[in-house]
Formats: sequence, structure tokens, C-alpha cells
Amino acid sequence: MPEYPATALALTEAIRDGEMTSEEAAAASLAAIERFDGRLGAFLSVGDPVDPPVDGILRGLPYAAKDNLCTRDFPTTCASGILADYTPPYDATAIAGMTRAGARLVGKTNMDEFAMGSSNENSGIKPTRNPWDLQRVPGGSSGGSAAAVAAGLVPLALGTDTGGSIRQPASFCGITGMKPTYGSVSRLGLIAFASSLDQIGPLGRTARDCALAMDVLVGRDAGDSTSIEHPHAGQFLQAALEERESLRGVRIGLPAEYYAEGIDPEVARVARRAAKTLEDLGAIVEEISLPHTAYALPVYYILASAEASSNLARFDGVRYGLRAAADDIDDLYRRTRGEGFGEEVKRRIMLGTYALSAGYYDDLYVKAARVRRVMVRELEEAFKVYDYLLTPTSPTPAFCLGERTEDPLAMYMADLCTIPANMAGIPAISFPGGFVGDLPVGVQLMGPRLSDAGILATADLFQRVTDYHRVRPPLWGGDTS
Repeated sequence: MPEYPATALALTEAIRDGEMTSEEAAAASLAAIERFDGRLGAFLSVGDPVDPPVDGILRGLPYAAKDNLCTRDFPTTCASGILADYTPPYDATAIAGMTRAGARLVGKTNMDEFAMGSSNENSGIKPTRNPWDLQRVPGGSSGGSAAAVAAGLVPLALGTDTGGSIRQPASFCGITGMKPTYGSVSRLGLIAFASSLDQIGPLGRTARDCALAMDVLVGRDAGDSTSIEHPHAGQFLQAALEERESLRGVRIGLPAEYYAEGIDPEVARVARRAAKTLEDLGAIVEEISLPHTAYALPVYYILASAEASSNLARFDGVRYGLRAAADDIDDLYRRTRGEGFGEEVKRRIMLGTYALSAGYYDDLYVKAARVRRVMVRELEEAFKVYDYLLTPTSPTPAFCLGERTEDPLAMYMADLCTIPANMAGIPAISFPGGFVGDLPVGVQLMGPRLSDAGILATADLFQRVTDYHRVRPPLWGGDTS
């Protein structure tokens, strides 16, 4: 029987080969959750999973899902008081796909409320802690999913990424997280934050784990008008498993703006060492400039907040979720939203509503949309010369709980390196690139639209010649009481 926690791929192979039953795998996951999650706070709900009556490529694999993905067997709260105890009547397309492939959902993970945050401290229920250091954040907004995988509670988890919410927690927790090309994974059943930026993706210990999940998640869905046919659907694991020993002929750009002021010098050094490893594997690595990167943060927070203002208008206390006591309909809206939404969600709704208001729409929203198009064109031009871009995933390692809660701008800076990929709808992956002190640091690889398979294969080759992804946090190997 393989040692637990195993990688997702190793666990599916063990179940297929009869070395472990799906029931044993689920029991091991549930035992780990019971043993550790009281200290981590990664899960919002846990249940003994039903074994799907299929023998798909995930073969009884236990997994977790971020709590903004609709599940009919678990509550879906978005870690918000406004959706406390809400259970949807259907599964999101991504969840249904995992079930058809044979995976077993063991629980829903904690998150920043409505996916608005970079530390998981904006959860309306409880904070999640980083398994590498319980006094530090796991990142956000998919912090619960990242912490659960890093701590070995599950071998695989689903998250969502609007401005870095898969990749930044993956970096902080020392695991691998993939944001697919926009539209390649159906968003049907994802409770929306910013519809033009949101994307569902996997978090696992390795690039191969993410590729395994991508083979299940990626595909056209008639229920999501933004979903697309991906030319490599069903071929991601095959691409990662190819016995490539070289990156000869691959051109990788290092954008200077991602290694400049605002980036911890030690983090930049980790990314440059990763670049040297890829160069040793045959890649051509060159410095480039993407000057419009400087506008990514303000443009993102105008556009994402504007979309959130529109999307969250549906939470009115009339149809589902919290309904506050009120004297009339206007009072109902005001009281329900005032009592149900947390401070960060209110902040972004107000910012978005302001940006969309008649007097400021042209100066804020329209101008931000134009700058977004300029940024997209700049990236497209870079990808005419380079196959991929390599950057730090986050400007710093995981920071301490409470360190940035009173400084929203400092919190927003945590997504400085990840936002451009969402703006352009391109794929990006974060994988362990080294350590700063005792804390893991991720590096990010971005590619042009539909280059998901190449990104996964490149990250896998890096992981075949390095051991950073094999190091476990002290939570597992230390105190087991």
C-alpha cells in the first residue's frame, strides 16, 4: 500500500492496481482531516463520500472543492453569512465531471468570502492557517484548498482563480496550482465574482496531478456560453508524461517588471534560479520588458469590482440565503446585504458601483477596459517571440496572520504577479521553485492561449530534475497528537 499522502496520480494507480481500495483511500483522507484540520481550518464541511458507480480515470480518488462550486450533497456558502447553510439543487459542471471520472468529494474548503481576498482571512466563518507555519496565511482566495493539499488531507483539490487565487495559495503552501485558459473549464455552477476573469482549476502536489485533473475538467459545455473546445482536451497528462529530457528550442522570457521594486529580492532569486534550471535543460532564457504591467493592479480592481457589483446584486434576501427582518423591500435589501456581506465584499461592491456610476463610468470603467486591451496586446506580442514567461508567483513568501488586514493595498499587492494572466485569459501555473528560509516559494509559468499542455509538460520536466515539490510541511511530519 502506498504511503499516504500520496500524489493524486500515484493514488489512482494504486487503486487501479488493487494496492488500495477506494474506500481505504477515502478513509485515509477523512482520518487526516480529523487529525489535522482542527488546527488548519481548511474545511467548511466534510462528509463520508459515496463511491461513484464508475471506473473512470480518477478511480475513487478523494478530493476537495472550494466552497464557491455548487454541490448538491454539501452546503455551498462562499464562506459568507449571506449563504449560510445554503445547499444548491445541482452540481457544478466541474463537480459532475469529477464524479463521472470516479472521484469522491470528501468536503468543501474554506476561502475568502466570495473569493475576494489574498489570505483567506476574509472568510466569514474562520481563517485558514498555513501548514508550513500555523501563524501564517495560506494565501487566497483558494487558501483552504491549497492548505488541504499541502497538509496531505486530500491529494487533489479544486479552486478558482480570478486574479491569482489558485496560484498564489499554491506558492504559499508549496504545491502546484494551474489556472487554465479562460473558457476551457466550464463555469456553470461556479458562484461568480468577476465573470470575465474567473476560472476553475486544480491544485495538487505535482504538475502531473494537475494534468490528471485537467483531463477531466477541460471541455466544451453547452451550459456555459463562454466555454470553448480545447485542442488538447484529454491529452494533458499524456503531454506531461512524455519522456522529454530537454527544452531545446524553447524560448522563455523573464519580464523585468516582475523582478523589480515590490518583489522580495529573495523571491526574485528563487525565480532566477528556476530560470537557470530551465536554461540548463536547453531553454533559451532572455530578459524582456512588459511596461504596461505597472497598470495591472489598478485596472484589475476597477474591472473585477465592477463585475462583482453586478454579480452580487442577486443576493437580495428574496430567493435564497439570508433574509433579514425588514419593514419593506428596500429595507430588506439594505439589512440583508449589510448583515450578510463581510467588510471586504462591501468594499469591493462599493468600489465597483462607483466605477459604474454615471459620472465616473467613462473615466474609470471604460478607461480600465481600454488599458486591459493594451496589456493583452502587449502579452500577445511577447508570445510571438517567446513560448513562455517565467516570473515569481507572489512578491513575498506567506505573510503572518493579521499582518495586512488593516492595509487593503498591501493585501492587494499579493496578486501583483498573477493578475495579468487573468486579464489576458491565458494559462498559467505555479509550482514550487525553492525556499526563502523555511517557507516555500512558487514560480509562475505563463503561456499564450491554449498552451496549457506545454505549460504542464514544462513544469513537469522542472519537477523531474528538482525536489522542491517533494518536501512536506512540518505539520505532517511533526506533532501527530
